[in-house]
Amino acid sequence: MRSRLVRSVVALAGGAAALAGSYATVGGSPAFVAAPIANATVTLAPGVLVTLAITLLGDLGSKLAYAAGLGATALLFGLVVGVARAVATRTGRPLAGPVVGVVSVGLLAAGLSGSAPSAVGAAVGAALVSTVVDLGATPDDDTTHGARRAVLAGVAALSVGTFAFGGRRVLATNMDDAPQTPIPDDVAAMLDDAESKSLAVEGLEPLVSDHFYTVDIANVDPRPAREDWSLRIHGAVGEETTYSFADVEAMEHEHRFETLRCVGETLNGRKLDTALWTGVPLMALLDAADLQGDYVMLRAADGFYEEFPVDALEDSFLAVGMNGRPLPRPHGAPARALIPGHWGEINVKWLTEIEILDEPATGYWEERGWHGTGPVNTVSKLWTENRLEDGRMEVAGPAYAGTRGIDRVEVSTDGGETWHDADLADPLPADDVWRQWVYRYDPPEGAHEVVVRATDGLGTLQPQDERRAYPNGPSGWVSKMIEP
Repeated sequence: MRSRLVRSVVALAGGAAALAGSYATVGGSPAFVAAPIANATVTLAPGVLVTLAITLLGDLGSKLAYAAGLGATALLFGLVVGVARAVATRTGRPLAGPVVGVVSVGLLAAGLSGSAPSAVGAAVGAALVSTVVDLGATPDDDTTHGARRAVLAGVAALSVGTFAFGGRRVLATNMDDAPQTPIPDDVAAMLDDAESKSLAVEGLEPLVSDHFYTVDIANVDPRPAREDWSLRIHGAVGEETTYSFADVEAMEHEHRFETLRCVGETLNGRKLDTALWTGVPLMALLDAADLQGDYVMLRAADGFYEEFPVDALEDSFLAVGMNGRPLPRPHGAPARALIPGHWGEINVKWLTEIEILDEPATGYWEERGWHGTGPVNTVSKLWTENRLEDGRMEVAGPAYAGTRGIDRVEVSTDGGETWHDADLADPLPADDVWRQWVYRYDPPEGAHEVVVRATDGLGTLQPQDERRAYPNGPSGWVSKMIEP
């Protein structure tokens, strides 16, 4: 029994080292051997389970799914190593076990990743563990010596993993998916203007977000090369059209402030951000195809797809840059769609295909019970509270209503009994952007409930009744108990 445990530990150590070896060579790219399995933990999961993970766990859900993918991959490689060593031992050729195991690991890694460097890294990782273990073997592999081999296997796997992780972290300091080109003067001027309009409130993010949220269906993002990227427009069109990245680069570019909000966030969550995007109007590309249908399906390199009415594309944008830099990989490089005023999910990243349809279809999230293709819900969030030196309290946050804009934010410091107008930041020069608000007041004694609500540019007050994210996005008034 103990010898079986030792063999299992050695096999698992080999699997973990294979995983680390692949990571050492290609990092967290699509060529990482765990990428397809880690992604499958999300794409193949039942819609109910995904919804529970989003609404109950948030970002932790995707991290747990990724960890599960890593574990499953290590177990798979460990099984290959263990079977190879066991078969070789039973046939009287124990020295052939490590060789067969390493070769099998390399072949499996090549099949999963489609990458020679990734496969070689996985094979080398497994080989290092096998080498250390077999060098530490003795002719009489009793319990003590078996335990020694298990410890050696664990130490070897840990060493490979430490080297892989540490090495990639060092390399990452000198690597960036988006080239660090100089920010153009006109973009710099727009960013400076946005900074000057941002409220000077401690702890409140500026109007152009410092850290823009990301939500993806895959645990490992795709990495399409700019020179290989193309956008195909087909379906119910007069003429099928395909654009290369060079075609898009040759067009006259615009710069637009746009805010995105995630349909699956909590009411006072922080999946709401703004950036200055660079690109071309999407209709400039679509007009050449002569659209003849009323619906559109956007498809992405990561397998995501979303459908909505063609009318929603009227002011749409194909973004290739973000805040004066080429579009980063986590935000859809080399090109993504921006559909003003709609939930973030239909602003498809890594866009590769636009299909015009005669009839409505079902998108990725709609198939899982969500209905987030419509306009965003109005929200005013309470993100910051500060005690000022003069004794007053300061509360602040962003407000957003899509293309309807924000006209007014009101604050109640007594649980909604009375209301006061908050001060608003000057609006950015765009339709689909958030506004910042701040309110300062003399706090009462003891804890008190602060409530905020917004009125959009059409004069419609934000709905009071609180509703969870599933299936139409969160809504309601944000409230918080504050201790002075």
